[in-house]
Amino acid sequence: MAPDNLNTRDFILQKVAPIFNKKGYAGTSLSDLTEATGLTKGAIYFHFVNKEELAVQAFKLNVKKVTSSLSVQLAQYDNSIDKLQVLTNYYRNYYDVISMNGGCPILNMGADSNNINPALFEAVKKVSKRLEMDLIGIIQTGINNGEIRSNIDADMYGKNIYAMIEGSVFMAITRHDGSYLNNMMDMIDQLIQEKFIR
Repeated sequence: MAPDNLNTRDFILQKVAPIFNKKGYAGTSLSDLTEATGLTKGAIYFHFVNKEELAVQAFKLNVKKVTSSLSVQLAQYDNSIDKLQVLTNYYRNYYDVISMNGGCPILNMGADSNNINPALFEAVKKVSKRLEMDLIGIIQTGINNGEIRSNIDADMYGKNIYAMIEGSVFMAITRHDGSYLNNMMDMIDQLIQEKFIR
């Protein structure tokens, strides 16, 4: 039964989100879901159309859990260079955050759902695209405000930096070594200093 401060739908998501992140869509069984929630199959699917919808919503919650602190930190700054520094500092600690939560939800679900679950893969693509576009937006705002050199291609640099981040997340996870993230963030900081700043 859900605690008083959570409705049943939220309670289910809180309980099953870590399981989907660790085991993936195919690897998460109905017994995993009923055991984690203490609810019957009927009670779970009264609140969700099917396992796919539950997995998509669980993925969104997992992403929110690992990115909410970044959003809060970014909102504290107006200058784009400061925001980019917040971003690299955040990813320096990202390995510790995702290690406690079964890995990076974007990479986990992206790999798990590709060619298997189109709805879940589409949800991953949307989140990934949003994060990339947010980064491009920070750079473009910096250009518009005169904080970043006007000859910088915000779209190209934003996409490349996002790819560098995701690549280093992948390496850190597969090698169980957070230094891949730290080293990449140093390189991104250097790139920003050398290319972006007037």
